[in-house]
Amino acid sequence: MTNIKNSIKRTKGRVSLNRTLERHDGETDEEFVYREYKVSRKSKAIFLLAFLAAFIILVGLKITLGEYNIGFLEVYQTIWHHITNDVVDKIADNVVWEQRLPRVLTAIIVGIGLAAAGAAMQSMMKNPLADPYTTGISSGALFGATLAMTVGIFIIEGFYGRVINAFIFAMVPAFFIIILSKWKKPSPAMMILVGIAIMYIFNAFQSYMMLRADPNAASAVYTWSVGSIGMTTWEQIPIIAVVSFIGFILLFIMTRTLNALNSGDSYAKSLGINVDRVRILCLVIISLIAAGIVSFTGIIGFVGLVSPHIARIFVGSDNRVLLPASALLGACMMLVCDIVGFLIIGATLQIGIVTAMIGGPIFMAILIAQQKEVW
Repeated sequence: MTNIKNSIKRTKGRVSLNRTLERHDGETDEEFVYREYKVSRKSKAIFLLAFLAAFIILVGLKITLGEYNIGFLEVYQTIWHHITNDVVDKIADNVVWEQRLPRVLTAIIVGIGLAAAGAAMQSMMKNPLADPYTTGISSGALFGATLAMTVGIFIIEGFYGRVINAFIFAMVPAFFIIILSKWKKPSPAMMILVGIAIMYIFNAFQSYMMLRADPNAASAVYTWSVGSIGMTTWEQIPIIAVVSFIGFILLFIMTRTLNALNSGDSYAKSLGINVDRVRILCLVIISLIAAGIVSFTGIIGFVGLVSPHIARIFVGSDNRVLLPASALLGACMMLVCDIVGFLIIGATLQIGIVTAMIGGPIFMAILIAQQKEVW
């Protein structure tokens, strides 16, 4: 009830603008806004269910693609039989569970992590261009992982060395953004330009390392760096999943604070929010997500940038709804891109290439079509 009252207070002064419902005779402003609020909540729930249905369909369609023919319903039957230890067709079980499902799960986890990070970053910076890719965080993570793969330099030795490397160097762009925010109060455009500059610096160092590295190592790094989900195994998937889902949960816990930041620093401070501390915490979480994903899949661009924009069109800017909607759309976008890549050339096409080919035009269309008032 408190949320409804707050919504009425925020919208009372503009109920006459952009009405989506017809006003009933004798209906007061509060009654009209309350009814509009309920319709809005119902619409958002319908959109979320539609995204979920699309997600389930795309998972089944993706697993059906391949040399071994398997039906859509048979995919889910095979998964269920494997989970319940009641395998009927061993060949189908091997194809679905061992060969195709790891790639699909990787696509889902990466989509959820990148889209959630992008949505949180856009709200935190109040910038429609913000995501781990455009702010240089992904490039920093890629540089750290490349340093481990080509030169063999690890911050910490062991299995998690590449992930730790990626996280440490992902924090470098985040650190610059924090320092810049404190020092010069930059515009949203300046912060993105600084991130792009840092991205190019890291890319230059990475290219230099690849030129000096062993040809086989350089080839492996290049194939991996353009964005690939085909090399992950069942042993690696839990690591990516833990990083992405913990990051998503932490960002979701912060959604009310992100809503306040999206309304401006002055408003957030008036609510007693330590804006600088929240931004640092948010950037650390986003850097962790980017590092965990980049360490195993390379850079996959535009997912974190485009998914929140599309979700915002349907469910609005409330991060309590926007964050899960963006995550669902991010997973769907990854699956669609992987399906398109397979239909074009086969399973060997790197998904980072497809996300750029599809995400770039979509993002330009959204920017052209949307009004400035959205932000």
